Amino acid sequence: MVDISARERAAFRDDGVVFVGQALSPDLVAAAHELFEWSLAHPSGSACEFYPDEPGRFYQDLCHPEAAFAYRDFLERSPLADIVAQLWSGDEVWFLYEQVFVKDRAATRRTPWHQDSPYLALDGNDLAVVWINFSPIAQAHSLEFVRGSHRGPLYDGSAFDDEDDTRPIYAHGLPRLPDIEADRSSFDIVSFDIEPGDVVIFHPAVLHGGAPTTADSRRETLSLRFFGQDAVYAERPEPAPAPLTAGLHDALGVGERFRHPAFPRLRPSVTGFESIPKIDGHGQPLKTQIRTEPN
Repeated sequence: MVDISARERAAFRDDGVVFVGQALSPDLVAAAHELFEWSLAHPSGSACEFYPDEPGRFYQDLCHPEAAFAYRDFLERSPLADIVAQLWSGDEVWFLYEQVFVKDRAATRRTPWHQDSPYLALDGNDLAVVWINFSPIAQAHSLEFVRGSHRGPLYDGSAFDDEDDTRPIYAHGLPRLPDIEADRSSFDIVSFDIEPGDVVIFHPAVLHGGAPTTADSRRETLSLRFFGQDAVYAERPEPAPAPLTAGLHDALGVGERFRHPAFPRLRPSVTGFESIPKIDGHGQPLKTQIRTEPN
């Protein structure tokens, strides 16, 4: 059991991000890496490589329809659900989905600044993204966050365009992302040195972006997403691309509690795995889903 301090709860609430050192034992880090390898070996229809014309590889995949079953043992016995429940000061935790990232082969460009919430069909305070890495990462090469930005505004998402990091995914209804890299001194940016076992937990509405990698490094990241009692279905300018669950937008209305059989509950008791529907919402790679026509 990992006990979360009042300071850590305040950091998550006020900054939108918190570092939790050695949250995972070596055995759990090894188990998480096995799941990461499972995801690489079982790509979904949303697997893709961003920036394929560049020498470095930037691969991602998410929302595999079988992931909840593959990840179940780890989700039940790791302390992550208990940690996020403490950060929320609530008892109920559901598993939303997994996402994997690989950066390797050469120096890679930075991950564009963005918020996750524009891509997601849910809102609430009780939302958390747990960022797990399997090798040491120096602060200069780690994920970066703009403290307090989860309190608003909500910007349009980044289309991860080769030429323009702020190119939007909807191009209407939400303000365009600011060019943070062009004016870094105007933003309260924080990042962390990472060792295996450490986790960084952030609210999906916080602005964040990944520092570039070096030519001699391979960054493997597993991201796990959870939601709690106050999560509600949210409307974006168009149906949000994630979670990639067929029929989700038809099943829920704006402001309704975010509950669906695709998302099992982990705390206070485990339930729902047996009733996860055999559905697959993946029709095309993620980067195709989030690319609007340039404007």
